[in-house]
Amino acid sequence: MAAPTKIAAFRLPPLSTIGEVIKLYNLRAEKQLSQNFLLDMRLTDKIVRQAGSLRDTHVCEVGPGPGGLTRSILNAGAADLLVVEKDNRFIPGLKLLSEAAPGKLRVVHGDILSYRMDREFPEVITKAWEDDPPDLHIIGNLPFSVSTPLIIKWLENISNRTGPFVYGRTRLTLTFQKEVAERLTASTTSRQRSRLSIMAQYLCTVKSCFTIPGRAFIPKPEVDVGVVHFTPLTQPQIQQPFKLVEKVVRNVFQFRRKHCRKGLEMLFPEAQRLELAEVMMREADVDPTLRPTELSILDIRALADAYSHLCSENQGLLTYDFREELRLKHLNRRPGSSTNGTQQPV
Repeated sequence: MAAPTKIAAFRLPPLSTIGEVIKLYNLRAEKQLSQNFLLDMRLTDKIVRQAGSLRDTHVCEVGPGPGGLTRSILNAGAADLLVVEKDNRFIPGLKLLSEAAPGKLRVVHGDILSYRMDREFPEVITKAWEDDPPDLHIIGNLPFSVSTPLIIKWLENISNRTGPFVYGRTRLTLTFQKEVAERLTASTTSRQRSRLSIMAQYLCTVKSCFTIPGRAFIPKPEVDVGVVHFTPLTQPQIQQPFKLVEKVVRNVFQFRRKHCRKGLEMLFPEAQRLELAEVMMREADVDPTLRPTELSILDIRALADAYSHLCSENQGLLTYDFREELRLKHLNRRPGSSTNGTQQPV
């Protein structure tokens, strides 16, 4: 019997370098878009390796720019690569790259913050949430200006199993400003522990991969860049709605150098603040003198559960915002205000 034929791995044909593409299309990194080009293919290859094997997988690349990381993804064997680029200056160069990889590269001019990725891949790749992750990856060298709102959006998608996570536990390999990368991966008691640490880690296994020095980019940013890999957990560590968890965590960390109770008190209207904060801390069984950075995921879970219970017993509490109460109080104090609530003596 004849030996089975071995299919050769796909490799891009010889192409102009990324530097030559930048010159050909007269491309410049836009400072207001916080764009920085990574031209060293050894580094783009290294980013791609953090995602694991891409052979015969589907990939969405965010913000491909001139296409350096795009080339590394194609050379890694991705069967279907969708790139979403907001800046139309890069589209011609990406389409030229698409011609060199027929049937493998789809180029979309769009904003990833509003783009419907849940419509772009075949349903056959979908995996049950409890199963292994699907053969779908999100990879991107993110502009600093969009990285935090984008990861928050995707974390909410993970919580709701929407967007790119309708296919299952889609993995992400992304770049961030080094300080943001450190926050995402910071452990309890770390100086970098923050709202991002909690929101990412209660939903995902978050791994710091490596750091890219700023000098590797053109133009050189003022900071280094961290590569971070996310794998959604089969079960979130906190079983509460994303918005509720985010509200609790945001309040905890607004006074990060004070005891955690200080921030948690602001979850409640002034008239009931001390009373309800006391009930919440007692029900959660969390030490009120801990600093926000000292709170574990288990502590946050207990606090979120206690807050949810109080919201179920106090109508309107979930939508309460102390900033709005403060704003109305200041309005009422203005001279001539007719909404002070008490009649002034004549």
